[in-house]
Amino acid sequence: MFKLDRKLLTIASTAAALAIITAGCMGGSASTSTGNTTEKDGKATIDGGSTYPVVNDKTGPYDVNPQVAADAPKIFNGRVPTANELAAWNKDVMPDGTGLPEGSGSVEEGEEIYESKCVSCHGDFGSGGGGYPSLSKGNAYELQKTLTNNRWKDPEADGPVRVFGSYWPQVSTLWWYIRDGMPHPKSKTLTDDEVYALVAYILNINEFEINGVEVDDEYVLDRKKFLEVIMPNVNGFEPNIDGPNALNNVRAYYANPKNFGAIKVNPSDRCMTNCQDKSAKIVHIKNGGIKDFLPPMSDKRDLPKEKVVLDVKAVYTDNCAMCHGNGVGPAFANPSEWTPYTSKGMDKVYASAIHGTDGGMPPKGGSTLSDADFKSVVDYLISGK
Repeated sequence: MFKLDRKLLTIASTAAALAIITAGCMGGSASTSTGNTTEKDGKATIDGGSTYPVVNDKTGPYDVNPQVAADAPKIFNGRVPTANELAAWNKDVMPDGTGLPEGSGSVEEGEEIYESKCVSCHGDFGSGGGGYPSLSKGNAYELQKTLTNNRWKDPEADGPVRVFGSYWPQVSTLWWYIRDGMPHPKSKTLTDDEVYALVAYILNINEFEINGVEVDDEYVLDRKKFLEVIMPNVNGFEPNIDGPNALNNVRAYYANPKNFGAIKVNPSDRCMTNCQDKSAKIVHIKNGGIKDFLPPMSDKRDLPKEKVVLDVKAVYTDNCAMCHGNGVGPAFANPSEWTPYTSKGMDKVYASAIHGTDGGMPPKGGSTLSDADFKSVVDYLISGK
């Protein structure tokens, strides 16, 4: 399932990038381009949408910059990857076990690894924090039932809980993601046994069972047991994008508008402007609407501005300590660890803190403070006062 998602994402991203690069100002004349609803093999597009080829320097109603269009092949074609490069990336872990290596790890071992390498971002027992996602909110089987909750029906009701255990359809995605992307920013440093141990621990805090056996503190997960995991939400998505017939299943799904609450309209009948049915009766409120309010409505805006005192220590504790207090980043109030950064100028330190870094620092530590207030937090982080 995830493998197909990645292909679709690549196609969508490339199409979006090309649209940004080649689209210019709206032309004054009508486009001669028409939407193409088929792939190169003649089959319908996956999502039922249209692609617009470049015709007479236009794609749809948009002008194309000829120079940028001419340079596009240089940008997107690149070079053919080597066999070793392909092999390094071709390590998908699929639901049927394709790509999944042998190995094993216990919940107890996984907890130790989690406390050492994961808790600083994902919080105690996977509770999340600081802009990083929660991995558990309790029993996965009970939480999966919340996915049908709708606040529009009952504003007081709890909304859906979407975490790994309740929402993800395949456990193979978890194994694959941990192996290839974690721990951030030191991905691909875990052994296969360590990955099994971390998966076992995450299954444990989500209160999973495998073949009727509880994944308790003593549980040891191996390849055979892993392939027996059934996620609570395995059938919770549509269309079905898994299996050898995935592409045709998706085409068939989108070919029927009733599947997703739509109606089929001929291209000639589509309407973008002045679409109101002329036979519709429009009733206007007389005299501009209701005017007599009791008590009368006030348009004064004279409330005093609330003075908020910034508690830099609390902001540090909530947003920064998980990394800077656990060895992931330069330590709190340790000038010697900050010297490589401050020696380049505080302006650069502030900029990195405010906008985030490729090394894993989220913008403003995941807070919503103003730039000026977050600079005060940075000063506190470095000096301790």
